[in-house]
Amino acid sequence: MAISMYQASIPVFVRTFGNLSAILKKAAAYAEARKIEPRVLLDARLAPDMLSLTRQVQIASDTIKGCGARLAAIDAPKYEDKEASFDELQARIAKTIEFLNSLRPEQIDGSEDREITIPTRDQPLKFKGQAYLLYFVLPNFFFHVTTAYAILRHNGLDIGKMDFLGKP
Repeated sequence: MAISMYQASIPVFVRTFGNLSAILKKAAAYAEARKIEPRVLLDARLAPDMLSLTRQVQIASDTIKGCGARLAAIDAPKYEDKEASFDELQARIAKTIEFLNSLRPEQIDGSEDREITIPTRDQPLKFKGQAYLLYFVLPNFFFHVTTAYAILRHNGLDIGKMDFLGKP
């Protein structure tokens, strides 16, 4: 049996972003317990030329809400990228998950051959729906969620693989 475009996208995004939400809750509690100013973690990065934890979460959010919208051929919600606290990042994750959960399988299934164009600074990137999901969105999303996880782990948060994967 083939897997649908909906099943390969929306439930995966919702589960993984929910797992990231749980990790961020642990990070907020960790900062409070250790008397670490939350901005230290929110602004943390793995290398000087990498983006911060906050930007990793914002980009992951943009990636999946944009994907859901493009595959469903609707407009994506726009967020301002002004999150400056763990609570604000949690609110962004919740809004993103709420949007994704509003999408129905019939809006996304059948989008395998839909023309998808991503504007960039140089020239637009063009994909068919399935290639866009499998080779652009999924790797990009997991890159940013993994980087957020790694930033927090690097800064001493006691998390492991099962925090990333979530409960079965």
